[in-house]
Amino acid sequence: MAEETKPAPRGVIVEFDFTAIDGSQVLFDTAKKVLAEHGVDLTIKLEALHLAGGNYHGGIAELFRERGVSGNPGSVAHELAEAFAAALTERVAAAVTPGFKAFVKALTDKGIKVVVASRANIDVLKAALEGLDSNLVVPYAEPSLTYGNGKWDAWNRACSTNDLINMLTVGVTGSGYGVKAVLVAGMSALAVIHDHVAYQDFGGADAVIEKLDASVAEEVFRMLHL
Repeated sequence: MAEETKPAPRGVIVEFDFTAIDGSQVLFDTAKKVLAEHGVDLTIKLEALHLAGGNYHGGIAELFRERGVSGNPGSVAHELAEAFAAALTERVAAAVTPGFKAFVKALTDKGIKVVVASRANIDVLKAALEGLDSNLVVPYAEPSLTYGNGKWDAWNRACSTNDLINMLTVGVTGSGYGVKAVLVAGMSALAVIHDHVAYQDFGGADAVIEKLDASVAEEVFRMLHL
């Protein structure tokens, strides 16, 4: 008798900082404050031209060159990363709303693995996710120092690190750049839109929503053919 094969695992990677939290606005506010100390008045236009979708170090170096500002882009990038992580950490508990928990629970009830990726303090995130299925809900310390997960390799790394197959995984992202990165990584894309990034191109997303709650799980099931 042939041995029965198990179906390949389905997964969801949630870009927590830019979906459950309005991280794009938090990041802009944080960057504006940090860069003001180095003589740069950050505007939404400057952010879009030099920072959005890119890495902190390269974006700040480009911005400093364009604005004729002296300074060490590497140290400023490090300063920004630390300040952003602290700002996110302050918002983690409030962001794990009953609606967010209901969304995650609806997925895990179907046996879907949910990776919650964040730049916030991982212990604070773990505490906020308490009560959810610890076998299927994985807090993941996001190492990518970019304005959102705007690079495909960040999503690919999140899949491989968490034993997920790209084509059987949905990326929940909070930017148009993130949508493109998810698609290049071979995943399906679910976008959560916030006012600060509403100007970006969200084309290619399987669905674009305003918040995560239990009803959104149906979109994920459709994407994963469940």
